[in-house]
Amino acid sequence: MRQKKPRRIFSKLLLALFAFLAFAGAFWFGLVPQRLSPFPPISLEKPPSFFVDARLSSLRFDSALCQSVLKQPHIDATAIPDRNLESGCGWTNAVKFTSTGGAKIGVEPLTCEMAAALTLWVEHEVQPLAKEMFGQEVVRLGDMGTYGCRNIVGNPFWKGVRSQHATANAIDISGFTFADGRSISLLKDWKGSDKESEFLHKVHRSACRYFRVALGPDFNAAHANHFHFDRGLMWTCK
Repeated sequence: MRQKKPRRIFSKLLLALFAFLAFAGAFWFGLVPQRLSPFPPISLEKPPSFFVDARLSSLRFDSALCQSVLKQPHIDATAIPDRNLESGCGWTNAVKFTSTGGAKIGVEPLTCEMAAALTLWVEHEVQPLAKEMFGQEVVRLGDMGTYGCRNIVGNPFWKGVRSQHATANAIDISGFTFADGRSISLLKDWKGSDKESEFLHKVHRSACRYFRVALGPDFNAAHANHFHFDRGLMWTCK
């Protein structure tokens, strides 16, 4: 009898662990409807203070929630039809927009949760830092694309694996243009000790709060001229 009791305890603990992992995974993949979530819906009004990732994930498949969150003046998003996955390429619950966080950018398509993450980053991280360091706002973001039916490039470990760009769940940002016409680019200004370089490094670090993957020029040569942001399955900030 004494031998069976520890086994029962172990079985219960193992079952509880599996239940917890399943619960966490449901949030991770955006499978928990907002009405069942213990967290409030994400809002673009102010930077979220807790459970940012789970609240962004709830937008993944919920088009109605997406429309209620992605609103002007924060972003001029319009829903676009889904494209069924073929050979790992396509998208679900995506939008197009021409401005976010007060900055111009032409984007189509980008998943709803990525659009929300980008808006939060631009409006509550990039713009305040631009005003603090340069006394003016960013009026345009340099965009190197969102959707592309392709594999991950620049990393032999992931050779043959579809990029998050293949599902419109990623965006590449190459630089920033300010109200006075000044431009800062990653290719030209990342390295150095001036304010432009400091600005780029700070906005990169702040992006890690909203995107699961936030890669820059220090990651590898393939990212020498842009930030890569996505909300896929991995989690890294380099």
